[in-house]
Amino acid sequence: MNWSRIDRGQVQALRSLFQHWDSRTWWQTNVRAFVLKETVGRYFRHNRPDGIRIVDADWDVLLILDACRFDLFSDVIDIPGDLRRVHSLGSSTEEFLRANFDGETLHDTVYVTANPQERMHLPENVFHETVRVWETDWDEEVQTVRPDAMSDAVIQAGHDHPDKRIIGHFMQPHFPFLGERGRELRADGLRLLKESAEDQGGDDLPVDVWLSLHRRDVDEHEVWEAYSENLSLTWPHVERVTENVRGKCVVTSDHGNLVNERLSPFPIRESGHPAGLHVPQLIDVPWLEIEGEERRERIAEPPRRTRPESSDDVQEKLRHLGYAE
Repeated sequence: MNWSRIDRGQVQALRSLFQHWDSRTWWQTNVRAFVLKETVGRYFRHNRPDGIRIVDADWDVLLILDACRFDLFSDVIDIPGDLRRVHSLGSSTEEFLRANFDGETLHDTVYVTANPQERMHLPENVFHETVRVWETDWDEEVQTVRPDAMSDAVIQAGHDHPDKRIIGHFMQPHFPFLGERGRELRADGLRLLKESAEDQGGDDLPVDVWLSLHRRDVDEHEVWEAYSENLSLTWPHVERVTENVRGKCVVTSDHGNLVNERLSPFPIRESGHPAGLHVPQLIDVPWLEIEGEERRERIAEPPRRTRPESSDDVQEKLRHLGYAE
Protein backbone atom coordinates (compact mmCIF):
# COMPACT_ATOMS: atom_id res chain seq x y z
CA MET A 1 0.00 0.00 0.00
CA ASN A 2 1.27 3.48 -0.89
CA TRP A 3 0.73 5.23 2.47
CA SER A 4 1.71 8.61 0.98
CA ARG A 5 -1.46 8.61 -1.15
CA ILE A 6 -3.94 8.01 1.68
CA ASP A 7 -6.16 11.08 2.15
CA ARG A 8 -7.72 12.40 5.34
CA GLY A 9 -10.97 10.52 4.78
CA GLN A 10 -9.16 7.20 4.45
CA VAL A 11 -7.09 7.89 7.56
CA GLN A 12 -10.31 8.70 9.43
CA ALA A 13 -11.93 5.45 8.24
CA LEU A 14 -8.95 3.31 9.25
CA ARG A 15 -8.72 4.96 12.63
CA SER A 16 -12.43 4.43 13.21
CA LEU A 17 -12.10 0.75 12.29
CA PHE A 18 -9.28 0.24 14.80
CA GLN A 19 -11.29 1.99 17.52
CA HIS A 20 -14.62 0.22 16.92
CA TRP A 21 -13.76 -3.16 15.42
CA ASP A 22 -15.73 -4.91 18.21
CA SER A 23 -18.79 -2.61 18.08
CA ARG A 24 -21.91 -4.20 16.62
CA THR A 25 -23.49 -0.81 15.95
CA TRP A 26 -20.39 0.41 14.10
CA TRP A 27 -20.45 -2.60 11.78
CA GLN A 28 -24.19 -2.35 11.18
CA THR A 29 -23.95 1.33 10.29
CA ASN A 30 -20.80 1.28 8.18
CA VAL A 31 -21.36 -1.97 6.31
CA ARG A 32 -24.89 -0.88 5.42
CA ALA A 33 -23.61 2.50 4.21
CA PHE A 34 -20.92 0.82 2.09
CA VAL A 35 -23.38 -1.61 0.50
CA LEU A 36 -25.85 1.19 -0.28
CA LYS A 37 -23.12 3.33 -1.83
CA GLU A 38 -21.72 0.55 -4.01
CA THR A 39 -25.09 -0.83 -5.20
CA VAL A 40 -28.01 1.59 -5.04
CA GLY A 41 -25.62 4.56 -5.02
CA ARG A 42 -24.02 3.53 -8.32
CA TYR A 43 -27.42 3.50 -10.02
CA PHE A 44 -28.35 6.99 -8.84
CA ARG A 45 -24.91 8.48 -9.52
CA HIS A 46 -25.14 7.21 -13.09
CA ASN A 47 -28.56 8.84 -13.56
CA ARG A 48 -28.12 12.01 -11.51
CA PRO A 49 -28.57 15.50 -12.97
CA ASP A 50 -25.75 18.02 -13.16
CA GLY A 51 -25.00 19.69 -9.82
CA ILE A 52 -24.25 23.32 -9.07
CA ARG A 53 -20.65 24.38 -8.38
CA ILE A 54 -20.74 26.83 -5.51
CA VAL A 55 -17.56 28.69 -6.48
CA ASP A 56 -18.93 29.50 -9.94
CA ALA A 57 -22.26 30.91 -8.76
CA ASP A 58 -23.08 34.61 -8.32
CA TRP A 59 -23.26 35.57 -4.63
CA ASP A 60 -21.60 37.77 -2.03
CA VAL A 61 -22.92 35.99 1.05
CA LEU A 62 -23.65 32.26 0.92
CA LEU A 63 -25.59 30.78 3.84
CA ILE A 64 -25.55 26.99 4.02
CA LEU A 65 -28.27 25.29 6.06
CA ASP A 66 -26.87 21.86 6.83
CA ALA A 67 -29.04 18.92 5.74
CA CYS A 68 -31.95 21.02 4.44
CA ARG A 69 -33.81 19.35 1.60
CA PHE A 70 -35.71 21.43 -0.94
CA ASP A 71 -39.24 20.31 -0.11
CA LEU A 72 -38.73 21.01 3.60
CA PHE A 73 -37.43 24.50 2.87
CA SER A 74 -40.20 25.37 0.41
CA ASP A 75 -42.88 24.17 2.87
CA VAL A 76 -41.50 25.95 5.96
CA ILE A 77 -39.95 29.18 4.64
CA ASP A 78 -42.06 31.82 2.90
CA ILE A 79 -40.21 35.06 2.20
CA PRO A 80 -39.71 37.25 -0.88
CA GLY A 81 -36.88 36.12 -3.12
CA ASP A 82 -36.06 33.94 -6.10
CA LEU A 83 -36.32 30.34 -4.86
CA ARG A 84 -35.42 27.42 -7.10
CA ARG A 85 -34.39 23.81 -6.80
CA VAL A 86 -30.74 22.99 -7.52
CA HIS A 87 -28.74 19.79 -7.27
CA SER A 88 -25.93 19.49 -4.76
CA LEU A 89 -22.67 17.82 -5.76
CA GLY A 90 -22.90 15.54 -2.73
CA SER A 91 -25.30 13.64 -0.51
CA SER A 92 -23.17 14.33 2.58
CA THR A 93 -21.18 17.26 3.95
CA GLU A 94 -17.92 15.48 3.20
CA GLU A 95 -18.82 15.06 -0.49
CA PHE A 96 -20.15 18.61 -0.72
CA LEU A 97 -17.00 20.14 0.75
CA ARG A 98 -14.63 18.14 -1.40
CA ALA A 99 -16.56 18.61 -4.63
CA ASN A 100 -16.86 22.37 -4.20
CA PHE A 101 -13.75 23.51 -2.36
CA ASP A 102 -10.95 20.91 -2.40
CA GLY A 103 -8.18 22.08 -4.70
CA GLU A 104 -9.60 25.60 -4.94
CA THR A 105 -7.77 28.82 -3.99
CA LEU A 106 -10.52 31.02 -2.55
CA HIS A 107 -8.48 33.76 -0.92
CA ASP A 108 -11.25 36.28 -1.60
CA THR A 109 -13.59 34.29 0.67
CA VAL A 110 -14.05 33.86 4.43
CA TYR A 111 -15.64 30.59 5.55
CA VAL A 112 -17.54 30.71 8.86
CA THR A 113 -18.60 27.23 9.92
CA ALA A 114 -20.42 25.40 12.70
CA ASN A 115 -19.61 22.02 11.14
CA PRO A 116 -16.35 20.25 12.15
CA GLN A 117 -16.35 18.25 8.91
CA GLU A 118 -14.30 21.04 7.31
CA ARG A 119 -11.41 20.17 9.61
CA MET A 120 -11.43 16.53 8.46
CA HIS A 121 -11.95 16.91 4.71
CA LEU A 122 -10.40 20.17 3.49
CA PRO A 123 -6.75 21.19 3.51
CA GLU A 124 -5.67 24.38 5.23
CA ASN A 125 -5.52 27.64 3.30
CA VAL A 126 -8.41 27.05 0.89
CA PHE A 127 -10.00 30.28 2.13
CA HIS A 128 -8.57 33.63 3.17
CA GLU A 129 -9.76 32.76 6.67
CA THR A 130 -11.73 29.93 8.26
CA VAL A 131 -13.72 30.96 11.33
CA ARG A 132 -14.41 27.76 13.26
CA VAL A 133 -17.45 28.54 15.38
CA TRP A 134 -17.54 24.88 16.41
CA GLU A 135 -14.32 25.56 18.33
CA THR A 136 -15.41 28.76 20.08
CA ASP A 137 -19.18 28.34 20.58
CA TRP A 138 -19.87 24.63 20.92
CA ASP A 139 -22.82 24.18 23.28
CA GLU A 140 -22.20 21.17 25.52
CA GLU A 141 -25.83 21.00 26.60
CA VAL A 142 -27.20 20.40 23.11
CA GLN A 143 -23.96 19.07 21.56
CA THR A 144 -23.98 21.40 18.57
CA VAL A 145 -23.55 25.08 17.68
CA ARG A 146 -26.72 27.08 18.19
CA PRO A 147 -27.89 29.27 15.28
CA ASP A 148 -27.65 32.53 17.25
CA ALA A 149 -23.91 31.96 17.78
CA MET A 150 -23.53 31.34 14.05
CA SER A 151 -25.42 34.49 13.04
CA ASP A 152 -23.25 36.55 15.39
CA ALA A 153 -20.08 35.08 13.86
CA VAL A 154 -21.21 35.56 10.25
CA ILE A 155 -22.23 39.17 10.86
CA GLN A 156 -18.91 39.86 12.55
CA ALA A 157 -17.01 38.31 9.65
CA GLY A 158 -18.97 40.40 7.20
CA HIS A 159 -18.06 43.58 9.06
CA ASP A 160 -14.42 42.56 9.54
CA HIS A 161 -13.96 41.64 5.87
CA PRO A 162 -15.86 44.14 3.69
CA ASP A 163 -13.80 43.12 0.64
CA LYS A 164 -14.41 39.37 0.90
CA ARG A 165 -17.19 36.99 0.01
CA ILE A 166 -18.66 35.35 3.12
CA ILE A 167 -19.81 31.75 3.55
CA GLY A 168 -21.81 30.94 6.68
CA HIS A 169 -22.32 27.21 7.28
CA PHE A 170 -25.08 26.76 9.89
CA MET A 171 -25.40 23.36 11.56
CA GLN A 172 -29.22 23.32 11.51
CA PRO A 173 -31.63 21.83 10.53
CA HIS A 174 -29.21 18.91 10.93
CA PHE A 175 -29.63 16.75 14.02
CA PRO A 176 -29.42 17.32 17.04
CA PHE A 177 -32.86 18.89 17.08
CA LEU A 178 -33.10 21.95 19.31
CA GLY A 179 -36.84 22.57 19.56
CA GLU A 180 -39.24 21.25 22.17
CA ARG A 181 -40.50 18.42 19.96
CA GLY A 182 -36.96 17.52 18.99
CA ARG A 183 -35.77 17.30 22.59
CA GLU A 184 -38.70 15.04 23.51
CA LEU A 185 -37.99 12.83 20.52
CA ARG A 186 -34.31 12.52 21.39
CA ALA A 187 -35.06 11.64 25.00
CA ASP A 188 -37.67 9.03 24.02
CA GLY A 189 -35.48 7.51 21.33
CA LEU A 190 -32.39 7.22 23.48
CA ARG A 191 -34.39 5.68 26.32
CA LEU A 192 -35.76 2.99 23.98
CA LEU A 193 -32.33 2.37 22.50
CA LYS A 194 -30.81 1.97 25.95
CA GLU A 195 -33.48 -0.54 26.95
CA SER A 196 -32.96 -2.46 23.69
CA ALA A 197 -29.20 -2.53 24.13
CA GLU A 198 -29.50 -3.71 27.73
CA ASP A 199 -31.84 -6.51 26.64
CA GLN A 200 -29.24 -7.63 24.10
CA GLY A 201 -26.36 -7.31 26.53
CA GLY A 202 -24.72 -4.49 24.59
CA ASP A 203 -23.78 -0.92 25.35
CA ASP A 204 -22.72 0.47 21.94
CA LEU A 205 -25.63 2.90 21.53
CA PRO A 206 -26.09 4.92 18.34
CA VAL A 207 -26.15 8.65 18.93
CA ASP A 208 -28.26 9.86 16.00
CA VAL A 209 -31.98 9.92 15.34
CA TRP A 210 -31.61 8.37 11.88
CA LEU A 211 -30.39 5.03 13.16
CA SER A 212 -33.13 5.19 15.80
CA LEU A 213 -35.63 5.67 12.98
CA HIS A 214 -34.15 2.79 11.01
CA ARG A 215 -34.64 0.58 14.07
CA ARG A 216 -38.22 1.89 14.42
CA ASP A 217 -37.57 3.18 17.91
CA VAL A 218 -39.05 6.53 16.85
CA ASP A 219 -41.86 7.48 14.47
CA GLU A 220 -41.04 9.03 11.08
CA HIS A 221 -43.81 11.65 11.37
CA GLU A 222 -42.42 12.78 14.72
CA VAL A 223 -38.92 12.96 13.21
CA TRP A 224 -40.19 15.08 10.31
CA GLU A 225 -41.93 17.38 12.78
CA ALA A 226 -38.73 17.83 14.78
CA TYR A 227 -36.71 18.29 11.58
CA SER A 228 -39.10 21.04 10.42
CA GLU A 229 -39.02 22.62 13.85
CA ASN A 230 -35.23 22.82 13.67
CA LEU A 231 -35.45 24.80 10.42
CA SER A 232 -38.18 27.11 11.75
CA LEU A 233 -36.24 28.10 14.85
CA THR A 234 -33.08 28.67 12.81
CA TRP A 235 -34.62 30.90 10.14
CA PRO A 236 -34.84 34.14 12.20
CA HIS A 237 -31.08 33.95 12.72
CA VAL A 238 -30.54 33.46 8.98
CA GLU A 239 -32.73 36.49 8.27
CA ARG A 240 -30.70 38.50 10.77
CA VAL A 241 -27.59 37.81 8.67
CA THR A 242 -29.32 38.83 5.43
CA GLU A 243 -30.35 42.12 7.06
CA ASN A 244 -26.94 42.94 8.51
CA VAL A 245 -24.36 41.80 5.96
CA ARG A 246 -24.04 43.77 2.73
CA GLY A 247 -24.27 42.07 -0.65
CA LYS A 248 -26.27 39.59 -2.70
CA CYS A 249 -27.20 36.68 -0.43
CA VAL A 250 -27.93 33.09 -1.40
CA VAL A 251 -29.40 30.56 1.04
CA THR A 252 -28.80 26.93 0.14
CA SER A 253 -27.83 23.57 1.65
CA ASP A 254 -25.05 21.02 1.34
CA HIS A 255 -27.44 18.04 1.14
CA GLY A 256 -30.83 16.82 2.33
CA ASN A 257 -32.05 14.01 4.59
CA LEU A 258 -33.93 10.79 4.05
CA VAL A 259 -36.70 10.18 6.56
CA ASN A 260 -37.46 6.46 6.29
CA GLU A 261 -38.13 6.79 2.56
CA ARG A 262 -38.06 4.18 -0.18
CA LEU A 263 -35.15 4.44 -2.60
CA SER A 264 -37.34 3.84 -5.64
CA PRO A 265 -37.07 1.76 -7.80
CA PHE A 266 -35.36 -0.36 -5.12
CA PRO A 267 -37.35 -2.00 -2.27
CA ILE A 268 -35.13 -0.36 0.35
CA ARG A 269 -35.89 2.32 2.91
CA GLU A 270 -33.22 4.59 4.34
CA SER A 271 -32.80 7.51 6.73
CA GLY A 272 -30.07 10.09 7.19
CA HIS A 273 -27.66 11.17 4.46
CA PRO A 274 -25.16 8.49 3.42
CA ALA A 275 -22.31 9.61 1.18
CA GLY A 276 -22.54 8.50 -2.43
CA LEU A 277 -26.32 8.02 -2.35
CA HIS A 278 -27.45 10.68 -4.82
CA VAL A 279 -31.22 10.25 -4.55
CA PRO A 280 -33.44 13.33 -5.05
CA GLN A 281 -34.20 13.71 -1.33
CA LEU A 282 -30.47 14.11 -0.68
CA ILE A 283 -29.24 16.19 -3.62
CA ASP A 284 -32.29 18.40 -4.28
CA VAL A 285 -31.58 21.52 -2.21
CA PRO A 286 -32.92 25.09 -2.09
CA TRP A 287 -31.29 28.04 -3.82
CA LEU A 288 -32.88 31.25 -2.55
CA GLU A 289 -31.44 34.48 -3.96
CA ILE A 290 -31.94 37.70 -2.00
CA GLU A 291 -30.64 40.75 -3.83
CA GLY A 292 -28.72 43.25 -1.73
CA GLU A 293 -28.66 46.99 -2.30
CA GLU A 294 -24.88 47.00 -2.69
CA ARG A 295 -22.49 44.31 -3.87
CA ARG A 296 -19.34 43.37 -1.96
CA GLU A 297 -15.84 43.89 -3.24
CA ARG A 298 -13.74 40.78 -3.84
CA ILE A 299 -10.06 41.19 -3.09
CA ALA A 300 -7.90 38.09 -2.73
CA GLU A 301 -5.28 38.22 0.03
CA PRO A 302 -2.92 35.62 1.54
CA PRO A 303 -4.72 33.30 3.96
CA ARG A 304 -4.67 33.81 7.69
CA ARG A 305 -3.41 30.78 9.55
CA THR A 306 -5.61 29.08 12.12
CA ARG A 307 -4.86 26.62 14.90
CA PRO A 308 -7.50 23.86 14.68
CA GLU A 309 -8.40 21.55 17.52
CA SER A 310 -6.87 18.11 17.77
CA SER A 311 -8.35 15.22 15.79
CA ASP A 312 -9.69 13.65 19.00
CA ASP A 313 -11.68 16.79 19.82
CA VAL A 314 -13.05 16.96 16.28
CA GLN A 315 -14.08 13.29 16.31
CA GLU A 316 -15.95 13.75 19.59
CA LYS A 317 -17.96 16.65 18.18
CA LEU A 318 -18.74 14.73 15.01
CA ARG A 319 -19.98 11.80 17.09
CA HIS A 320 -22.42 14.05 18.94
CA LEU A 321 -23.70 15.35 15.60
CA GLY A 322 -24.52 11.79 14.60
CA TYR A 323 -21.84 11.21 11.98
CA ALA A 324 -20.94 7.53 11.73
CA GLU A 325 -17.43 6.76 12.91
